[in-house]
Amino acid sequence: MSPLAVIITMAAYFAAMLALGWLSSKSSKEADNQGFFTGGRKTPWWIVAIAMIGAPMSGVTYVSVPGMVGLGGTAMGYMQMVMGFFVGYLLIAFVLTPVFFKMNIVSIYQYLEDRFGVASHKTGAWFFFISKILGAAVRLYLVCVTLQLMVFEPLGLPFVLNVAISIAIVLLYTFRGGVKSVIWNDTLKTVCMVVSIILAIVFIAKDLGLDFKGVEDAILSSGYSRMFFFDDVNHPEYFWKQFLSGILLVVAMTGLDQDLMQRTLASRNQKDSRKNLITSGLLQIPVIFMFLCLGALLYIYAAQRGITETGDTLFPAVATGGGLPLAVGILFVIGLVSCAYSAGGSALTALTTSFTVDILGVKGKTEDQVSRTRKRIHLLMALLMGVVIIVFHLLNTKSAIDAVYKLASYTYGPILGMFAFGIFVRRKVKDRWVPLVAVAAPLVCLLLQANSERWLGGYKFSYELILINAGLTFLGLCLLMKSKKAE
Repeated sequence: MSPLAVIITMAAYFAAMLALGWLSSKSSKEADNQGFFTGGRKTPWWIVAIAMIGAPMSGVTYVSVPGMVGLGGTAMGYMQMVMGFFVGYLLIAFVLTPVFFKMNIVSIYQYLEDRFGVASHKTGAWFFFISKILGAAVRLYLVCVTLQLMVFEPLGLPFVLNVAISIAIVLLYTFRGGVKSVIWNDTLKTVCMVVSIILAIVFIAKDLGLDFKGVEDAILSSGYSRMFFFDDVNHPEYFWKQFLSGILLVVAMTGLDQDLMQRTLASRNQKDSRKNLITSGLLQIPVIFMFLCLGALLYIYAAQRGITETGDTLFPAVATGGGLPLAVGILFVIGLVSCAYSAGGSALTALTTSFTVDILGVKGKTEDQVSRTRKRIHLLMALLMGVVIIVFHLLNTKSAIDAVYKLASYTYGPILGMFAFGIFVRRKVKDRWVPLVAVAAPLVCLLLQANSERWLGGYKFSYELILINAGLTFLGLCLLMKSKKAE
C-alpha cells in the first residue's frame, strides 16, 4: 500500500471526524465548560452505549490484540479477561454509577474529597493523571510507529513530525466540543472498527480459499484456538488470575477512570447510564472475539506466505504488504486511525477535565476564568502527551497492550483501593497521610513482583497484581482510620 493511498484514506476519515467535532461543539453555544466536561448530560443512552463499545479499544487493541494470539502460547486466553470485563461492567453499573449521579459531580475524584478530604482528592487525581498520560501515550505511540513505517519513513520524514501531526489532529477535534465530540467520534470509531475487522476476516479467508466452515476448522486446528488455562496456577494465563484481573481492571480502568466515566456521566440519568454500561459490556465480548479470530487467521496466512512478522507488527505487515487486495490495507488504515485518534482525544479531554477541576480547582472562579484555564490546560496536556510518546519511542516495547495493563496494575491499584474503602467502610481516615499509603502500595508491589518466583515457589504475577496493590492501599487506609471519638 503506497504512502499516498494511506494519506488519502486518513484525510477522508479525519474530515469526517473534524466535521463531527465541529457539529457537536456548535450544538451547545451556552455554558461551554459544562458542555466540554459533561456534554450537558443530554446524550441518548444508546449513542453512549455504541460509543462505549469502542471507547476502551484503541490502536493498541486494534493492532496488539490480534498480534498477541501467537505470542508466548497465549492463543485466545485473552477471552478469560474479557469474561471478567463484563462482570466488572455490572459492578460499575450497580455500585459506582449510583454514587456518582447522586453527588452530581463533574470529576469522579471529587468523591474522594467529599469522603476523606482534600489530600485524598488530589492523590486520586494525580494517580489518574499519571495513569492516563502513560496509557494514552502507549496507545498513540503504537499508531505513530505504524504510520512511520507506512507513510513518514518512505517520505523521509522524522518521527517527531509524525507525533506533532497526530497530536494536532487530536487537539483540533476536542478543543471546543470536549466530551460531546468524543462521544460522537467514538460512535463513528465503533462502526468503522467493527466493519473493518469483519471485512478483513472475509478478505483474508477468501485469499486462503476458506469459507465460514473452513475458517472455523483452520482456527481450531491451528493451535491458536485455546481459550481456557486451568492446569497451572503459576502460569500467567491461569483462568482465575485472568478472570479476576479482568473484573478489577475494568472497575479501575473504566469505573474509576475519568476518561471513560465522563461518557457515562453524559447520559441523561442513572437509569440510562446503567443501560449503556450493560449493553456495551455485553457487546464487547463478540467484538474482542472477532479480533482474536482475526489474529489466528493472520498467523495462518503469514505462515503460508512466508511473512516473519509477529506481535504488534503482524497485522500492519499483512494488511499493507501487497499480498492482499488494496481494500484490506484501506480497511486497516481506517480501523487503526479511528481507534487511535478517538482514544487519544478522549484521553486528552479527560486529562484536561481532571487537571482543571481536581488539581487546579474551579471553586470561586467565573465561567470565563474556568474557560481560559481549561483551554490552556488542554494545550499543555497535548504537548505533554507528545513528549511522552517520543520517550516511549526511545524505550520501545514488544507488546503495547501488555505494557498498558502492566502500567494499570501499578497506577490504578491505589485508586481502586481508595474507592473500595470509601464505599464499603464508613469510617473517616487521617487524610493527610493518604498520599503516603497510595505511593507505598505500588512500591511494595514492585518489590513483590521482582521476587515472586523466589519467594512464592515459582509463582509469576500477571495483571492480578492490581488486586494486591488495591488491597495494600485498603489495608493502609484501615490503619489510618480515625477513632470514633475523633470522628
